[in-house]
Amino acid sequence: MRPLDNAEVAQRSGVAASTLRFYEEKGLIASAGRRGLRRLFAPGVLERLAFIALGQSAGFSLEEIALMFAPDGQPRIDRKMLTAKAGELDRTISRLSAMRDSLRHAAACPAPSHMECPNFRRHLQSAGEAKHRPKRNAKARP
Repeated sequence: MRPLDNAEVAQRSGVAASTLRFYEEKGLIASAGRRGLRRLFAPGVLERLAFIALGQSAGFSLEEIALMFAPDGQPRIDRKMLTAKAGELDRTISRLSAMRDSLRHAAACPAPSHMECPNFRRHLQSAGEAKHRPKRNAKARP
């Protein structure tokens, strides 16, 4: 199959040309040469871009995604990292489900005022406590 120029890759993948340049700078993809001002990519770049998109959808950072490729460009996926991410997603789903349930209750609550509803007040207190609770596995930021 013939090489694809950056415009073709952008059109076929839905990834902006500026993002392709950024991914190339980060070492996530590599061009195979140039045709005039256009960078050329092997057709396999489309699959690699799909892999990157899948990783981002799952919540992996670009740095984590880069670690999922061996030096030869083939996927090298750390199963422990996948398991850890699945656990993070489980915690996020649980937190979001509780938030959804609280919102539904608040919307349908028969109390004359939300502040008179014991369930709403309990959710309010939990939200305040969670806001001040340190996050697990929080990375230090400069």
